[in-house]
Amino acid sequence: MAALTRGLWLLRSAVCYALAAAGPARSARLAAPTPCAGWDLGVLLAHVADSMGVLSGAIAAGSVEPGLPSGEDPAATLRCRAAGLLAACADAGPDEHLVAIGDRWLPASMTAVAGALEITVHGWDIAAACGSPRPVPPGLAAVLLPVAPLLVTPATRRGLFADPVRVPGRPAPGDELVAFLGRQPRGPGTPGPA
Repeated sequence: MAALTRGLWLLRSAVCYALAAAGPARSARLAAPTPCAGWDLGVLLAHVADSMGVLSGAIAAGSVEPGLPSGEDPAATLRCRAAGLLAACADAGPDEHLVAIGDRWLPASMTAVAGALEITVHGWDIAAACGSPRPVPPGLAAVLLPVAPLLVTPATRRGLFADPVRVPGRPAPGDELVAFLGRQPRGPGTPGPA
């Protein structure tokens, strides 16, 4: 499978997971705390929606532009942006192209994988905040696990993710992934950075 095709598959899988996690999100829950320190569910939904809008532009146009303003209903905005991102993935051809991020260039496949990682972990955060824990699908987690340390290094972790959490025994791939990104996979834990 071509690198871009694989990256887009991961991105689509992550979006579908996040959409399922956001299913129970209602306006009455928007003030609920999340595993992201200082963020409530409304802020998290708006952040993920913004990220999806940015990724749509990266996949479609090859450049990362600031996100669009969010609507009044963060869950509806997230669903709308998810539809746009899924459409951009469907329209993307298999040919690799570069994405401009500030003054740097990144292959579209790597942009898609980085987006998949962010959307997956925030999908997990959304499910936790909605009170309906939803494990990361094992196939998605298994593919993201070896890539995560390349994208979230000790130098880039600060301010984005909390320190990794130890999980005893042999954790499921999804638990291992969220633990690497500073989340407590089983039960409540100390919130970390977004």
